[in-house]
Amino acid sequence: MMRDPIRTRWFLRPITLLLSLPATILHKTIIHRNGTEGLKPPYILLCNHNAFMDFKVATKTIFPDRANYVVAIDGFIGREWLLRNVGCICKRKFTSDTVLVRQIKKVIDNGDVAVIYPEARYSLCGTTAVLPSSLGKLCKMMNVPVASLICHGHHVNSPFWNLAERHVRPTEADFTLLFTPTQLQEATIDEINDKIVEAFQYDDFAWQKKKGIITPFKRRAEGLHKVLYQCPHCGTEYEMSSSLNQIRCNHCGKTWEMTLLGEIRALEGETEFNHIPDWYEWERQNVREEIEKGSYSSGELPVHVNSLPNAKAFIPLGEGVLVHDMNGFSVHGKDKDGEPFEMKIPVPSLYSCHIEYEYLGKYGDCVDLNTLMDTWYIYPHDKKFSVTKMALATEELYYAYRRSIGKPCRPGLA
Repeated sequence: MMRDPIRTRWFLRPITLLLSLPATILHKTIIHRNGTEGLKPPYILLCNHNAFMDFKVATKTIFPDRANYVVAIDGFIGREWLLRNVGCICKRKFTSDTVLVRQIKKVIDNGDVAVIYPEARYSLCGTTAVLPSSLGKLCKMMNVPVASLICHGHHVNSPFWNLAERHVRPTEADFTLLFTPTQLQEATIDEINDKIVEAFQYDDFAWQKKKGIITPFKRRAEGLHKVLYQCPHCGTEYEMSSSLNQIRCNHCGKTWEMTLLGEIRALEGETEFNHIPDWYEWERQNVREEIEKGSYSSGELPVHVNSLPNAKAFIPLGEGVLVHDMNGFSVHGKDKDGEPFEMKIPVPSLYSCHIEYEYLGKYGDCVDLNTLMDTWYIYPHDKKFSVTKMALATEELYYAYRRSIGKPCRPGLA
């Protein structure tokens, strides 16, 4: 984790392009350049994150310039040599890591592009995730141009909750110059952050409807219940299911169809939300109300815990108990030798968290929690739960904490 980033090896540079071109050609990706026509390294490139396709579009956009990409540690498993030699920087999600600042400074000093995905996870429903407020300070410190690359269509093509390819075309990307070094020095950190947040406003399902792009994929709604875990008709949580092009509440029986344009339509009665992100934000509001009442809690969930101290392999820690409540995350248990393990992450230290659906097809949905030295993948089982609700609650708990100390977060930031 402490290693300096490696400049992309000369013999791997054409290979990175060759690996990226087929996907961008297949999807007829259109790249719109806004003030970046003559942009040369070094600079910082801030990208949104909806699918693995994002990396391929970024590679094509900046080629032949060298770049270093900030990548989560689980991406390095089984391929560390390759990723390091194409320029990737290993990072644990949602940790305050001063080493990363030094590594990015090294990239800039090398005269290369520092590619950062500040949302630090795939978007759950194709809209902007919260951004760290440290971005403005980082950009000002580096004092090089700052650009954004906002891709459209990647969530519609391969959503986080069902990664199957939908063959969406054309997809688009906006490659925009946000700041010159002079503009950075003249702007306050809040002004820099606000402009970055503005650049990161996107909605893949709204984009799909505007462009009139249909997705005739028969299983287009399968997995959607992972995100839309609460029924808007009866209010019941954790009873949603999905198959083919439909999502259903198993408690009240109401069923909705996901249309070819990515909208939601009730098969009978009122359509509460025809736009998937609106349903998701309604769930967030409900979580916020629980937190305002002081009643939010996951309860005690039995969990299986895997540790990822390095990029070699997951290490099974054992069985334990997870509680996520008004105090934050608490995990404890015993390993196979009977030795106790424990991790506690209080609300003020975590503004968001990373979750996975059916991760690696082994244990189901999980939440991963990080220290600077380890990452735990935590899989609840044998009780009803939603890792999506935990992710929403993590953010809303943090916002509530910041309000309680008189330092509310700026819109879109943590």
